[in-house]
Amino acid sequence: MATRFYLRLPNPAQARGSDPDLAFHSDGAEGFAEELQAALRTPVLFERWRRKQDDPDAIDDAFAATDPVAIVRGEQHDLSIDLIVTTSLPGDVFKQRLRWLAGGGWQLRDVSAA
Repeated sequence: MATRFYLRLPNPAQARGSDPDLAFHSDGAEGFAEELQAALRTPVLFERWRRKQDDPDAIDDAFAATDPVAIVRGEQHDLSIDLIVTTSLPGDVFKQRLRWLAGGGWQLRDVSAA
């Protein structure tokens, strides 16, 4: 079952994870949406993170899950950006990807069934 997450990046310039290799690089709503969508649809971001771990083989494969039909829409609102995400990924996997990309620079505004 898919879930819809409503997110806000209140200060997009600060919505960056602590590791520049994993963090968002975009500045606009469309770019943030594209990067997050790719992180949910493909294993590329997860594999990049896994290779950086001391024991990559010990990582739980559940966190490698992807959703090839995940959809992310971005909307610019004055200085903030809203992202609307529809995905079937478990919440803990979804939130982990967001922490890698945006660090603590995001707010979960609402969650609903999609």
